[in-house]
Amino acid sequence: MKQELMKLLMELAEKRDYRTLKEKLSEMNEVDVAEFLDELTPEKRIVVYRTLSKEQATEVFSCLDVESQQHIINSITDWELGEIVEDLFMDDVVDMLEELPANVVKRVMQNATPDTRKLINQFLKYPENSAGSIMTAEFIDLKKHTTVEQAFAHIRKTAMDKEDIYTCFVTDANRVLEGVVTVRELLLSPYESAVEELMDPNVISVTTTEDQEVVADLFSKYDLLTIPVVDTENRLVGIVTVDDAVEVMEQEATEDFEKMAAMAPSEKPYLKTGVFSLAKNRIGWLLVLMISGMFTGAILQRYEEAFAVMPLLVTFIPMLTDTGGNAGSQSSTLIIRGMALSEIQTGDFFRVLWKEVRVSLLVGAALALINFVRLMIFYPGNFMLCLTVVLSMLATVIIAKAVGGILPIVAKVFHADPAIMAAPLITTIVDALSLVIYFNIAVQLLHLA
Repeated sequence: MKQELMKLLMELAEKRDYRTLKEKLSEMNEVDVAEFLDELTPEKRIVVYRTLSKEQATEVFSCLDVESQQHIINSITDWELGEIVEDLFMDDVVDMLEELPANVVKRVMQNATPDTRKLINQFLKYPENSAGSIMTAEFIDLKKHTTVEQAFAHIRKTAMDKEDIYTCFVTDANRVLEGVVTVRELLLSPYESAVEELMDPNVISVTTTEDQEVVADLFSKYDLLTIPVVDTENRLVGIVTVDDAVEVMEQEATEDFEKMAAMAPSEKPYLKTGVFSLAKNRIGWLLVLMISGMFTGAILQRYEEAFAVMPLLVTFIPMLTDTGGNAGSQSSTLIIRGMALSEIQTGDFFRVLWKEVRVSLLVGAALALINFVRLMIFYPGNFMLCLTVVLSMLATVIIAKAVGGILPIVAKVFHADPAIMAAPLITTIVDALSLVIYFNIAVQLLHLA
């Protein structure tokens, strides 16, 4: 259905039937309109954008990707740009300015009102990826001596420019946060009741310098729609809304996935990232892993005489290293995800280690038993060789799961991102350890020189 609609819109744009196109776009969600505009050529994009109503144009603009926003800014008049900046919510303006080139940012700032410019500069001073950098200043604040009737009058008067009106924050004369009250509670209370009687003084809040990932965790933990942001003196300066929290969660998850795949994080979508940027993001970790992989070669070289005595030993190396790498990756993925969701803390080090050891004993024993039966069928009369392989398999799985479970926690202790201790790095470590174990067992059981 959506594809058919997009096809129809494209046909209308090609025919330059902008009147019909405007009617169709006015009935659509702003996210879908932005998606349609992103698919157009730069020339048609600006023509179609100008057909939108003022209210819809602002909402659509905030949903466009950075390249489309930049093109529109460069194509519209200063007056139109000023209208967009004033109508956008402050967090959307700041997000946009952080991505745009300096010359475009300068033009945006020149066309903002003095008050808006001052507010933007204040937001841009907050640390990157902090609560202050993603908050918005458009919120409803009430005084505790205000009655419910006065509160509703205030909400009706100011709600048009606010990003969220469901949750109202109670402050004193110095803007110090004192409590929170929802519109639902106000609706269910008598008009003469004071806000102080209805508000909840136990407010979950964050400071402007708090990491955005911590803020997103609070949304998930307490099922919140908004979180107030305060300064060092507990004065309310802004709020973070749930849509911003979801965006942070998506960014952090993407960043973790990229690190777990041994890549430097990229802020742009894959198809809009240049080849050289993609190569630069990947080459660093590939070099590290290539150099670390040389240790595996050194171990093989050390035991080359064992190969000469029993060449059959070499055929089992891929099975051992692959199983060890996969076992370690399973553990590291679970632990990294658990830490991201705050289910696992650094203090759980020994609990994680003990659990992974027990799991590895069960898994390793099952794999070893299956392999022993298989090897005895394919290599009858080579009992000691089969025993060597299955003991190496058991030891490899135990070590791999232990290493995969504790390395992310160790990384966190040293204030590093646990995601870097993921599949590629753990696989390299486990490969080296499994080979050392394998050949030492082989030397002892098969009496190899």
